[in-house]
Amino acid sequence: MLDYLLTADHVVEVGIGRRTDLARALTKKGVSVTATDVYERAVPDGVRFVRDDVTDPDPSIYAAADVVYARNLPPELHRPALEVARDANAAFLFTTLGGDQPAVPVERHTIAEGTLYVARTDAPGDALE
Repeated sequence: MLDYLLTADHVVEVGIGRRTDLARALTKKGVSVTATDVYERAVPDGVRFVRDDVTDPDPSIYAAADVVYARNLPPELHRPALEVARDANAAFLFTTLGGDQPAVPVERHTIAEGTLYVARTDAPGDALE
C-alpha cells in the first residue's frame, strides 16, 4: 500500500488502531499523515492524531487530504469513508479483513498484503450522489 500512497502530499488514515507502521513509513518519506480513530491512540512522531468517527466525521480533518485510506476496514465503514473522501475531493484506498468484499465500486490491485481496493468515484449506478 505504501507505494500507492507515496505520490500524495497529505493522507488521512481512518481507524489507525495499533497498526502504526504504515503511517510511520509515510512520514519518513515526507508525506504528511493525519491518523484518526474512534479511540485515543498513540501514533509515531510526525503523525498528527485526531479522534474522529468516520460515520459522523468532522470534515475539516479530511479537507486537505489527497488520499483517505484505511487498513482492514469492515464493510459497514466502506461507504461512510468513501463519502468523507469524496467530500474532500480525495482518493479513497482501503484493504479489508479476510474475505470481506468491498461495499462500494472499486478497482482491485494486488499488493504484498493482499488486495488493495481503490474506490471508483465514477462508477455507473453508484448511489452516493
